[in-house]
Amino acid sequence: MRRHPHPRRRTALRALAVALLAACGLGGAQAAGGSGGGGGGGTGGGGATVDAVPGDLLLVLSQGDAITALLQKYQLSLTGRFGARPIFRVRSVIGTPVKDLAAALSLEAGVLSAEPNPRHASPERLKNNVWAIGTPQAYAAQWATGAIGLAAAQAWSTGAGVRVAVLDTGIDLAHPALAGRLLPGLDLVDGSSSVAESAQPGQGGYGHGTHVAGLVARVAPQAQILPIRVLDNDGGGNAWVLAEALLRAVDPDGNPDTADGAQVINLSLGGTSRTRLLATVGRLARCSAADGPDTAPDLQDPGYNSDRRRCGRRGGGALLVAAAGNDGSPSVRTYPAAEGAAGLLAVTASRSNGQLAGFANTGSWVAMAAPGDAITSSVPGGGYATWGGTSMAAPLVAGTAALALALRPDTLPQDLARCLVQTAQALSGTALRQLDAAAALQLLALDPSRCR
Repeated sequence: MRRHPHPRRRTALRALAVALLAACGLGGAQAAGGSGGGGGGGTGGGGATVDAVPGDLLLVLSQGDAITALLQKYQLSLTGRFGARPIFRVRSVIGTPVKDLAAALSLEAGVLSAEPNPRHASPERLKNNVWAIGTPQAYAAQWATGAIGLAAAQAWSTGAGVRVAVLDTGIDLAHPALAGRLLPGLDLVDGSSSVAESAQPGQGGYGHGTHVAGLVARVAPQAQILPIRVLDNDGGGNAWVLAEALLRAVDPDGNPDTADGAQVINLSLGGTSRTRLLATVGRLARCSAADGPDTAPDLQDPGYNSDRRRCGRRGGGALLVAAAGNDGSPSVRTYPAAEGAAGLLAVTASRSNGQLAGFANTGSWVAMAAPGDAITSSVPGGGYATWGGTSMAAPLVAGTAALALALRPDTLPQDLARCLVQTAQALSGTALRQLDAAAALQLLALDPSRCR
């Protein structure tokens, strides 16, 4: 088993290893059942059990003013709303089971969806995947950078002027690898004024967000990183918080006319339950056309005015890059990665031998691979660690997207996704292709029309 590093003393490292062994003794299924769903949860279809927040019901309505009558009729309390949008989080006042409420509300005119609030988590937390001690030297020069042609890509661009949102466990605000690269973040878990990582060694969320952000910074050193905390100290979250984070990421100041939103959003997290809520909000974040009839909200409601204005600006939408999960399965689908939407890239992981990593999920819904095994990046306390998972592969793609957008700022999310996949190189033994940052930047520099 790998061990977490401690930035100061070997004695502390030994103590931490003991704690990790105890934590791992819980077993994957029990650990996944705490505060995160992800790869350890059930699916949302076919009547299967959904690992969801107890009592929560998520509603998407065609018209926002219809909520008042529904609250009265079904004796619901309103616990959340996305601004003026007709998207609501409710609970039963009298304890009616969520599945019964969802079934009844789904029959109401004007209710586009009524569903539980599934849990999400980082793939590494779900598989008890822990890290090994790393070094600043390994961070600067590691196999992944050569495998994607990073030096040649950075000769074209370093990501200046691009904002990348990292939706994760928070971040080490004082880490030297991130110095001067962080925008003011948001904590949507506890509502804290600081987005600093608050997990302790041995907890499932410890260090994940800092490691992911460090990889974005390694690939795109002049990009700005917007950290948004959506996963708690155990590495778990839920669909409502994730959806809120997507909308905040693309419009942090709440003014759709200002260009302060993220152009790239990294999602090194997921769950196995698909929700119409996340599909709808993902579409709004990307400013894409409907991916299908069940993801097209009725935008006539005035609550969507801000989205229409933001998306009316060139560059109002963001490319979403999501980890495919660590189940080592061709059949397990992780959401939001598996939405299969334009402007969203599902990323799995490769190894230094040029083959797919054994833990990496695959399937027709996976867009591409990127290095994801034995990857070194920043961890809390100013240290570095080597970790493995699709969570590490995704930010390498997100960082490359930032390089591309700095070079060609007008590239639309769906065109950028197409360019990254089109220029990827064959991965041995699989139909998947691995990220080639150098080829992507060269294509955008010399012939961007081929990405449209």
